[in-house]
Amino acid sequence: MEENNSLPNKYDAALAKYNTHLNDADIQARVAELIEKKVPENDTEDVKKFLFNCIDLTTLNSTDSDESVMHFTEKVNKFDDEYPDLKNVAAICVYPNFAAIVKNTLEVDGVNIACVSGGFPSSQTFIEVKVAETALAIADGADEIDIVISVGKFLSGDYAGMCEEIQELKEVCKERHLKVILETGALKSASNIKKASILSMYSGADFIKTSTGKQQPAATPEAAYVMCEAIREYYQKTGIKVGFKPAGGINTVNDAIIYYTIVKELLGEEWLDNQLFRLGTSRLANLLLSDIKGEEVKFF
Repeated sequence: MEENNSLPNKYDAALAKYNTHLNDADIQARVAELIEKKVPENDTEDVKKFLFNCIDLTTLNSTDSDESVMHFTEKVNKFDDEYPDLKNVAAICVYPNFAAIVKNTLEVDGVNIACVSGGFPSSQTFIEVKVAETALAIADGADEIDIVISVGKFLSGDYAGMCEEIQELKEVCKERHLKVILETGALKSASNIKKASILSMYSGADFIKTSTGKQQPAATPEAAYVMCEAIREYYQKTGIKVGFKPAGGINTVNDAIIYYTIVKELLGEEWLDNQLFRLGTSRLANLLLSDIKGEEVKFF
């Protein structure tokens, strides 16, 4: 029995192919240098327009209702007429019980319907509930599903339990994008963020996402840096491109430009596309519009 326990399982074997022994202070220093040297050159109108087109426009409130979500979606419908020179947001992100409302209200092409699922935001429920919730969201019109890893399983070393859930939910999603939220603020260290990134991609994630926005700290440049490094290394080893989505705590245009810069520098121009880069936010849309138009805009 001892001999069997000493054999690495497939998840440990997957992790062993990567450097997951990271130094948090080193990551902080690299991020600080990158921000200082590269962010100013990306503070342009073209970058802001691109970032707007990468937004998953999000409403995830306990006060959401059929009426409020319908009104939220109608703003996206009106956007093209109000701002014909700008590309619309990438997606509308809602709780799964509102997928049908968005589908029945949304009238514009090119804007996807994203739903959180799987016991969001804690991921603490039965796998059967997670599967049913995801399947129901897709049946009601969801194009994309955002789930949270089982953070407790990951932190206790139950990588198989965490990964098998992701695999099962990816089977439900089939060709639809599955975005896997790491809840990086709960993972505490760069090493844990790297491990969770690799395991999520190994299990079928189409995107890895920083945070739910329901726990602090949410997205940070340091977490983004580690995740993008993991995406790059995973692509180099497998040829599979996985997308990146920072979410939660993106409160300023400069915050968004920092994430853009990290993606550009670590992953390159190929990832500067809303099929591989998203921003999860509610407040950023008006802030970007205000910067682009040179006046305060409260459209959304």
